Amino acid sequence: MPNSSSISEFLLLPLADTRQLQLLHFWLLLGIYLAALLGNGLISTAVACDQRLHTPMYFFLLNLALLDLGCISTTLPKAMANTLWDTRAISYAGCAAQLFFFLFFMSAEFSLLTIMSYDRYVAICKPLHYGTLLGSRACATMAAAAWGAGVLNSLLHTASTFSLPLCQGNVVNQFFCEIPQILKLSCSGSYLREVVFLIFSVSLVFGCFVFIVVSYVQIFMAVLRMPSQQGRHKAFSTCLPHLAVVSLFLLTVFYAYLKPPSVSLPSMDLMVAVLYSVVPPTLNPIIYSMRNREIKHALWKVLQ
Repeated sequence: MPNSSSISEFLLLPLADTRQLQLLHFWLLLGIYLAALLGNGLISTAVACDQRLHTPMYFFLLNLALLDLGCISTTLPKAMANTLWDTRAISYAGCAAQLFFFLFFMSAEFSLLTIMSYDRYVAICKPLHYGTLLGSRACATMAAAAWGAGVLNSLLHTASTFSLPLCQGNVVNQFFCEIPQILKLSCSGSYLREVVFLIFSVSLVFGCFVFIVVSYVQIFMAVLRMPSQQGRHKAFSTCLPHLAVVSLFLLTVFYAYLKPPSVSLPSMDLMVAVLYSVVPPTLNPIIYSMRNREIKHALWKVLQ
């Protein structure tokens, strides 16, 4: 078996066995990718160009759109290229870079979703203190903290993962470079340090999720006290999809990163990876922004 010093490339999981299915998967991935680019690109343009959207909520939405663009651009283009050209290869350096940027964007995005739940909590439960608690400097600091946390987390895991000796070949059973699949290639017992790091990171993510849930519980309690039924309906229709997407992301990440290596079904692993790496960046523009009247008005002005 080759060791890590002799591996020059990895072989990713093919999405289909026949050429017809490969081309079908290519066009499907291309459609998803273009939809994500269009949605997040329109949100970024609208928030950047319309002065009325220069508020904390839309500032965080702009950051979320940029992170979604980076996240989906890290995995899908390579998968589409491999599918179109009927190849599986990704270079050793390319795999390390893909892992680093994917972890960076995903970590920063979840940190930002936590901050956004706090923003909504202050806006609904403490509206008189909104300007004080979420001033321009506070928003910039929180956004920088989210991006910085993503860099630190991805550096830690990428360095730890690719310092492991690899003794089990170079076949990665996923359509992109993913930590659990690379750990399966490491020598027996050498991956325990990275497992400890993963458990620590997952614990932090779970803490953020608890914070998000507590924030939304406080929001729901405040909404139920609203006298207007229309206001309650609007608040629930906005907050519940947010919580659903965050829960989907968290459950699929927990399954992918915490399940025992012996529990491995390639089709299930592939579906879970799509659910946490492709679905959120594609749906976030619709859930967080496209139903927003101010975003629609800003987009109409930009298009005109």
